[in-house]
Formats: sequence, C-alpha cells, structure tokens
Amino acid sequence: MNEQHRIVSSEREQLILVDRNDNELGFLSKAACHDGAGVLHRAFSLFLFNDDGKLLLQRRSGNKRLWPEFWSNSCCSHPRRGESMEVATRRRLRDELNFETALKHVYRFCYTADFGAAGAENESCHVYLGRAPSELHPNDSEIAAIRFVTAADFEDEMARFPERFTPWCKQEWGELRSRYREQLSRYCALT
Repeated sequence: MNEQHRIVSSEREQLILVDRNDNELGFLSKAACHDGAGVLHRAFSLFLFNDDGKLLLQRRSGNKRLWPEFWSNSCCSHPRRGESMEVATRRRLRDELNFETALKHVYRFCYTADFGAAGAENESCHVYLGRAPSELHPNDSEIAAIRFVTAADFEDEMARFPERFTPWCKQEWGELRSRYREQLSRYCALT
C-alpha cells in the first residue's frame, strides 16, 4: 500500500490512562477516551523545524473526529498500550509524515479541550522539539496539508485567526515561547 494513503489509527486502539502526575492507571479505547468530557490519557505533541528554522504545521484531515481541518503543530498523538513514548513518537512520525528524527523532550502538562457533541481532549501531554526535512510526503489519511512558517508568521496568524488552530497547539506554543524560550530558540529565530 502507498505510504501516503495508509490507514494508521483506529477508534478501537487502546490508550494509556494516567493520573495528573502521569502515573499509568490502565487502558481504554481511543473512542472512549474522547467521549463526553474525555478521560485523562497520555499523549504527545511534536514541534518540528526545518534547517531554515521554519515550523512545520499540519492541517488535520477532514476525517478526524476532533478538530478536523484545523491547523496544528507538526505531529500529535498517543502512545498505545504497551508503547514507550520513544516508540510511540517514532511510530507516529512514520505514520503521519514518513520520516524519523531525534526528539528533545521539553515539558509535560495536563489540559482539557471540548469540541462539543463530538467529544473532548483530556490529556497528559508530553511536548517535544525536533528537526524535519523541508521535503515531506505526508499520509493524507491523517493530514490534509502541510506548510512551513517562521515563528513570527505563525504568531501573527494565530493572533489574527485563532479559530483556525487547535487549542493544544496554541497553548503549547505559548508555553514554549514563555517558559522554554532558550530550548525553542535552538530550533528557530524568535523576536
């Protein structure tokens, strides 16, 4: 099967339930984790930059249950039952963007975000930084579009059109910018 059209996720996959300190509590289907107000589960978000310091953004597939067609950070997902974060992030990069890269863990936080009748996010999310090649061939079953932007252009667009972006992307970037500026500045130019 063509790597750019593979189905790589399912509402049946088992995610890792955690407490607010990220201690493992058990497992539940992806669907059940996102029903109603959501059940706290482990997740990750990746912010990837090319050699010119531009951030890779993805527009989520229209088939996504939560925030379809919204712009978001480079890659985000969940470790599955039995997966370490290292294995999960490597798998998801291959699944969505068809490449691998070294990642630097920056921080973890808990958040919730409601998407009305479709469900909600309730996640203990680990945030990473890394590099991406400028030429990518994303899996269109997961990603509708990609683009690279400067940090300044990204911030300007989020300020003018916040409704175009996922809530976690906006929140994580704000944290990276304010609390982890030194680590972020190793990947991109900040004004």
